Amino acid sequence: MQEHLFNGKPWPQYLRDLVTPFNLAAAVVIFAGLPFIVMRYALGLGAVTHASDDQPWGLFLSWGLFSGVPLASTGFLMASAVYLFGLKHYTPLLRPAVLTGFIGYFFAVVYLLVDLGMPWRLPYPMFKAFGTGSVMFLVAWHVALYLSTQFVEFCPAVFEWLGADRFRRWALRVTVGATIFGVILSTLHQSALGALFLLAPGKLHPLWYSPYLPLFFFVSSIFAGLSMVIVESTLVRRWLPHRMAPAHQRALDRLTLGLGKGAALVLITYFGLRCVGLAHGHHWGLLASTYGAWFLIELLGFVLLPCALFVLGVRRASATLVRTAALLTILGVLANRFTVSMFAFQWQLPHREFFPVKELLVVATIVTIEILVYRWIVNRLPVHTPHPRYPDPH
Repeated sequence: MQEHLFNGKPWPQYLRDLVTPFNLAAAVVIFAGLPFIVMRYALGLGAVTHASDDQPWGLFLSWGLFSGVPLASTGFLMASAVYLFGLKHYTPLLRPAVLTGFIGYFFAVVYLLVDLGMPWRLPYPMFKAFGTGSVMFLVAWHVALYLSTQFVEFCPAVFEWLGADRFRRWALRVTVGATIFGVILSTLHQSALGALFLLAPGKLHPLWYSPYLPLFFFVSSIFAGLSMVIVESTLVRRWLPHRMAPAHQRALDRLTLGLGKGAALVLITYFGLRCVGLAHGHHWGLLASTYGAWFLIELLGFVLLPCALFVLGVRRASATLVRTAALLTILGVLANRFTVSMFAFQWQLPHREFFPVKELLVVATIVTIEILVYRWIVNRLPVHTPHPRYPDPH
């Protein structure tokens, strides 16, 4: 137990080692936000948000669901690359990607619980609103099933940590099947998030409303996931180098360039699709408006520019440039999802209130907990470095 939970240290020493500037800052954020989470459940959603019938979605869903889910697509992308397409040289990035995806989906459910309240009714859209014609029915089932699938894919690392050889062998046998199932689910629910907005053609600004929204959401989740793998691996090598195997550190720049090639290809495809959507809607005149200026910034600054940076970085063999492009791409995904779900939604209302400081503190608290959970797992389980007993984790 001491080896597993306290990294082999006596618990007094372990507690002393927890006193770091980062942990102290995290504690301040958590203790500042926890009272507002309690307030949300005690007094209702209106106690911490500006949510209303006119503006139903605030920071909880714009950040936690609509932005968090595409960034959590890392698992199905890297599992597909390694298990289905045979790109075995990306194996060092597989477990980190699956872990990032699993934590991302888990906390997407946490945000839903905070936004919806009444956790005991979370299965309601899965059973009561039964029917394949219901988008909420599809999203609920897909997220629940995919979260379970990601857990199964990550189970070999858990069993290696626990020394459970028999269960590890069982988990490895079902990995390929779980990957195929996960790809099917991801394709459906990533696009289903975009399909939600097809139900509100008069509420979403015409520059962002399109019958191709499900396709836009799915394609953007691909380059979002690839960029997230690049950024996550970079942060681990910078801040937790002792948890990344030296061989993986040496190979990281080469793997980053490979991911950059894929991201550039998907980005230029997405740019073309967005242009087709704009032409299909015949909304060229709206580009001269304030919303049109933001649309161009989003499309040129957060899609075309990072695409060019990816290409330039790959051509110059510059992993630093590719990482810069990946960070810009993530910011672009966030900008698009916030725009669709919040800023361009109900755009004709005369008065807009987006989110108060209390809601921001709740989100900051959950994000901090998410980071701490990720770090706790990486510091213990064989994620970025193989377990000594299992040099070949697959």
